Amino acid sequence: MSLERKDDHDHGGWLESRDDLSHIETVYLTALMWLDKRLRIVDYLELLEDLYYKVNMQMPKSHTEQYGLDNKFWYWYPLYALGSFSTLAYIVAAISGALLGFYYTPGAGASESASLAYTQIEFIMMDLNFGYFLRSLHRWSAQVMVAAVFLHMLRVYFTGAYKEPRELNWLLGIVLISLTMVFGYTGYLLPWDQLAFWAGQIGVEMSLSIPLIGEWVAQLLFGGFTPNPATLQRMYILHVFFLPFIVTTLIAIHIGIVWMQGIAEPH
Repeated sequence: MSLERKDDHDHGGWLESRDDLSHIETVYLTALMWLDKRLRIVDYLELLEDLYYKVNMQMPKSHTEQYGLDNKFWYWYPLYALGSFSTLAYIVAAISGALLGFYYTPGAGASESASLAYTQIEFIMMDLNFGYFLRSLHRWSAQVMVAAVFLHMLRVYFTGAYKEPRELNWLLGIVLISLTMVFGYTGYLLPWDQLAFWAGQIGVEMSLSIPLIGEWVAQLLFGGFTPNPATLQRMYILHVFFLPFIVTTLIAIHIGIVWMQGIAEPH
């Protein structure tokens, strides 16, 4: 008798879970049809699916697939997480930087110590609740990102992950590490303290050393041949408006290519 009751209970639970599943499917299909009538979602999904399979059919088999290796220990090797780690550091830096932007004004006075930017940094560090933590989080996440990207590039090089068919992503990675350095340099100048002033002077001198177009580059990037209020304004525009959109787009493309090609195993 108890067995019969147990069977009935199991049968009833199975029917109940089936009803729940059918309800979820109905809601999903209704929402998909509603969106498809307005945005042609299904057509684009089919297009992406065809593109994905065409691309993956052209990719060479990995070592694990080619030789039937069941042990994929290298997936968990810490160096293979550096790409994700640098992306996570970038997200933290972007969020903390956006919060800092509410309290920062890129104004430079006659001298570095009297600049509005420096005054705002002092306010963030000393008077703003959690301001010291917020700025430290932004600075350290940026430094961690630089280190992680550099180590990630080393790992890719020494494991041969830059080889065919991943040359394009390797070149994209070189562009990203270069933009990461520019990100760090422009952010370094934003406090407009003594260190920022002389870092700006070094940047001016490096620009002037470029053959033929050195003076033009210095005028474009730094607004003159010595650090000045225009220099701070340009660095702020690059750091807050141009670089985030460019770097975010390139990171998305970089991750998309990795998703299509798969993770490269050591050669």
